[in-house]
Amino acid sequence: MRFKWNIDFIKKSKYFYTFSIVVTLIGIISLIVFQLNYGVDFRSGSNVDIAVSKQVTKEDMQNILTEANLNNENAVITPGSGRVSVRFPNVLSEDDQTKLTSVVESKIGKDASIEINTVDTEIAKELERNALIAVLVASLGIIIYVTIRFEWRFAVSAIVALLHDAFMVISVFSIFQLEVNLTFIIALLTIVGYSINDTVVIFDRIRENMRFAKIKSHQDLHDVVNKSISQTMTRSLNTVFTVFIASVALLIFGSESIRMFSLAMVIGLLFGAYSSIFIASPLWYALRGIGQDKGKKKPAKATT
Repeated sequence: MRFKWNIDFIKKSKYFYTFSIVVTLIGIISLIVFQLNYGVDFRSGSNVDIAVSKQVTKEDMQNILTEANLNNENAVITPGSGRVSVRFPNVLSEDDQTKLTSVVESKIGKDASIEINTVDTEIAKELERNALIAVLVASLGIIIYVTIRFEWRFAVSAIVALLHDAFMVISVFSIFQLEVNLTFIIALLTIVGYSINDTVVIFDRIRENMRFAKIKSHQDLHDVVNKSISQTMTRSLNTVFTVFIASVALLIFGSESIRMFSLAMVIGLLFGAYSSIFIASPLWYALRGIGQDKGKKKPAKATT
């Protein structure tokens, strides 16, 4: 027996719109003031990851950098559980890498595993440009697909929901200055994929119900959208919940290299959980309502 969601989704959407607008404004301010905390993938420099078997503090790592004759004034040291990360704004030469490896082995132990990733300025710019192109191409493809399969109102609503989900994640990463790397871009594209999947399922049910509905007023249209969302609500929640649990598991038990990917997925799924229901569908309802008003014929003037 199908569970019936006795909720006026269209009416409740105003609260979610308000919340999203507030987060968007805070995100815009944060991006202007603080920008994004780009990782080594998008910023020239060297990133050093050291796997350790004992506790290494920030002060211990600063002493190691000093002994290796490396400028640690602008280096960002992030100690963690079983791992220490050091990000240099400049590219480390081969001599610098050799000195650092030698000092780390002497101070921490030869069992310490060192991984050094270096990106120069041109590669960083190219990666940033390609990441932006990837997101734009994916968005364009979605617009074309939804327009062909449904109509332009569905396409506009879907792309607004997708941009909403992506920007919410970007805003959170900017506000809390979380590191943005290539795995973050992969997470964004993955979130876009899950979001459009849920949105299309709801839109498909709206289109199906519209075929048999007699729309004479805004209330009729209102009822069709609420009915369509209610019919697909359980399916949408089950899909999001399944992926959310997997993302949380990766965030807790996964390696440091996919930590930002997992965190972006968790945040994106939380925002995406309501965007298809309370952002995309009510927006289509508003656009469809405007078209319905314009389609009404004006009463003929009486002739004398």
